[in-house]
Amino acid sequence: MTLKIKYITLAVMQVLFARRRVYRIILPATLSALPLSALADNYFNPAFLSDDPNAVADLSHFEKGDSQAPGKYHVDIYLNKQLVSTEDVNFKAAKGGQDDTGLAPCFTTARLEQMGVNTKAFPDLAKLAPEQCVPFAAIPEATTEFDFEHQQLNISVPQAALKQSARGYIPPEEWDQGINALLLNYDFTGGNSGGDTKEDSYYLNLQSGLNLGAWRLRDYSTWNYTSGEGETENKWEHISTYVERTIAPLKAELTLGESYTPSDVFDSLGFRGVQIASDDNMLPDSLKGFAPTVRGIAKSNARVTIKQNGYVIYQTYVSPGAFAINDLYPTSSSGDLQVTVKESDGSENTFTVPYSAVPLLQREGRLKYALTAGKYRSTNDDQDEVNFAQGTAIYGLPHGFTLYGGTQVSNDYHAFALGAGLNMGDFGAISADITQANSTLADGSQHDGQSVRFLYAKALNDLGTNFQLLGYRYSTEGFYTLDETTYKNMSGYTGDNEWKDEDHDGKQDKPVWTDYYDLYYTKKGKAQLNISQQVGKIGSIFVTGSEQTYWHTDEKDRMLQVGYNGSWNGISYSLTWNYDKSPGEDEADQIYAFNISLPIGQWLSSNHSADIYRSANTTNMSFGTTTDQHGKTTGTTGINGTLLADNNLSYNVQESDGNHGTSNSGNASMSYQGTYGNLQAGYNYSDGYHQVNYGVSGGVVVHRNGVTLSQPLGDTNILVKAPGAAGVELENATGVKTDWRGYAVIPYATTYRQNRVALNTNSMGQNVDIEDAVTNVVPTQGALVRAEFNAHVGVRALMTLMHNGKPVPFGATVSQKAGNSTIVGDDGQAYLAGLPLNGMLEVQWGESAGQHCVVKYQLPESAKQQPVNKLSERCQ
Repeated sequence: MTLKIKYITLAVMQVLFARRRVYRIILPATLSALPLSALADNYFNPAFLSDDPNAVADLSHFEKGDSQAPGKYHVDIYLNKQLVSTEDVNFKAAKGGQDDTGLAPCFTTARLEQMGVNTKAFPDLAKLAPEQCVPFAAIPEATTEFDFEHQQLNISVPQAALKQSARGYIPPEEWDQGINALLLNYDFTGGNSGGDTKEDSYYLNLQSGLNLGAWRLRDYSTWNYTSGEGETENKWEHISTYVERTIAPLKAELTLGESYTPSDVFDSLGFRGVQIASDDNMLPDSLKGFAPTVRGIAKSNARVTIKQNGYVIYQTYVSPGAFAINDLYPTSSSGDLQVTVKESDGSENTFTVPYSAVPLLQREGRLKYALTAGKYRSTNDDQDEVNFAQGTAIYGLPHGFTLYGGTQVSNDYHAFALGAGLNMGDFGAISADITQANSTLADGSQHDGQSVRFLYAKALNDLGTNFQLLGYRYSTEGFYTLDETTYKNMSGYTGDNEWKDEDHDGKQDKPVWTDYYDLYYTKKGKAQLNISQQVGKIGSIFVTGSEQTYWHTDEKDRMLQVGYNGSWNGISYSLTWNYDKSPGEDEADQIYAFNISLPIGQWLSSNHSADIYRSANTTNMSFGTTTDQHGKTTGTTGINGTLLADNNLSYNVQESDGNHGTSNSGNASMSYQGTYGNLQAGYNYSDGYHQVNYGVSGGVVVHRNGVTLSQPLGDTNILVKAPGAAGVELENATGVKTDWRGYAVIPYATTYRQNRVALNTNSMGQNVDIEDAVTNVVPTQGALVRAEFNAHVGVRALMTLMHNGKPVPFGATVSQKAGNSTIVGDDGQAYLAGLPLNGMLEVQWGESAGQHCVVKYQLPESAKQQPVNKLSERCQ
């Protein structure tokens, strides 16, 4: 028998990676140089490792030379090259696999169903007990491959064996409702000004919440204090309180309390009541928004490739006959689709599907809806809180059509809307609707009217032009919105902007048109546009504008923006003209602006060290100028950038100078993103005026494991739990580190999607090891989900274990009290991590009473500072 061997220690020591993939394993150099090979069915004699048979543990499961130990491994699971999850999987010994591990994963039929496999299509699987492992041989052409080195399980299942679900679909069973917790978001800012005008101002924004199971309670309140010029204002305001939860079967959110209606069919309204509305975020990306259904005919088993703007956006395989693809990801607002069908004989058929999209288009078979009932809610005391109900629906029909409509009802208002959208291919996309309304106003007068709306979008790809939105709305003289019928008077000022005759200085206040209402001057026509034009590779031109006209007056509300943005070799520049004319104003406001930003950090970095380069690389110098219609020009010079290793300290310094009496001014500010919150401070001045401003913001999370401080919370958040792993950075989360207990909050998460949470292992202390530094979570709306990491905190040691004067047998198992285990290598050496300074280890190399012993050890305090401690201990 010919057998070349390297002790097979490599195969044994790889077991250490099964539960500690990031541990540093120390192997004798002599074990890495020799090849490992064996003839089929050859028996490996453990006596080759030692002349003493008792010096070697039971290695029967390694005697093939190329297999791994059965057991539980923490692996990334890929199904047809798509990441499904990262979890513990039980592997059992098997023969004839696609890899050399000699292992096969154990999945129940229920788990495969969750992963998207249609197990009901295979009768043999129905005979299995619920807890029994599924033999993949029962699914034709299904295979598994265990990439042991990367701890990755690759599962391949034929398309026909999968459930017909859209790409990117995550079943509701995998959605995480999160943990119970109290949440608080705070944002405090203050300013103290001096000079000709002295004023102190403070503002506090509080957003609190409570998560209980799937229910979310939220409250939003503010405090504002201003003192100066002999006047003081101290005001608390309650903005809103509501409860919401996910209704998974309906793909909707239920809201109870104070919130807002959707704005797709009618204008958005504040309400206090109940609303159930579909949530597009619950759909996979391939079903969100609008995308056309691509239909065609394949002559054989063919590959279908779809391109948009020159990029492949979809590829799949179809059977002979007619096919329909309805799970395209929505991409840009427009761009024709080029479809190529490649037959099995190599022949190709290519055709074009024109594609444009506007907001009210829905893909075929998709229903988007919202139902609301309650009281109208306004911040204006001059409006009544009337009872009302509203319902809207948008449904995607075949051939690019969308039908939508809705109704609004109150005691003094009845409205009904009906519209349709159409993808017209080469001619773009269009939607149009009409709303009929019957209104009773504050003076008791009754009115009937109609409002017609038109929207259009189209991309001219060959010219680089994109009509993102062309819109027009026309309303008859008798048309009013529900919001307008709630006013108590026919005209007046909203909020606190009352027109006073005279103030304490004898100056007359001027009414602000935007705060004034008069129901006699109703809205007539409104036109809007948003066009962009690409100019080669160096920038783009944009035009944005709108014009609102009114009945019984020639006054107009007009806005127009024209500009150019671009960049070249890190230099960014822009040129903009703004025009704004409001009703009641004598003249329009016009401003011309030019700005340029130079990446001086990049230019100066070549002669600096790597650390300085990292900071200098984020330094920019900016120059800008603005000129109004009267010729007043202001020039600004500034420098801004970021500092610190994580770029979480930002700074900005600017100085301005002007003509025609424009005063010189300047400002400097700095902001810091930290683990426990954000800080900001600034100073600005001009002639006769100076101000110091400051602020602090952050979040507080109270959960069953204690209290965790964080940066300002988002609506959906992730609680990182790694007990004992203090000061560890989170990847892709600026300034976020675990606190002194090993907890942190990532203050933003994408709902109903896989969120990757990763610890930066390079930032861990020498006494910390993590079993798996990456995990994935799928949070629901408003959830606080827990991402848990198993940290081993303690010293690392390379321990030589002696039993009865001899090294402990090769291959013996060493177990710690915490449950961690390792395997003894050559000469009785075992690598251990996460050890306390003193403790007990259990060693076993067989089943008999004489094949186990106990090690009692004690390490000095200085061991915490050592990367690896080397010592020898007796096992008794």
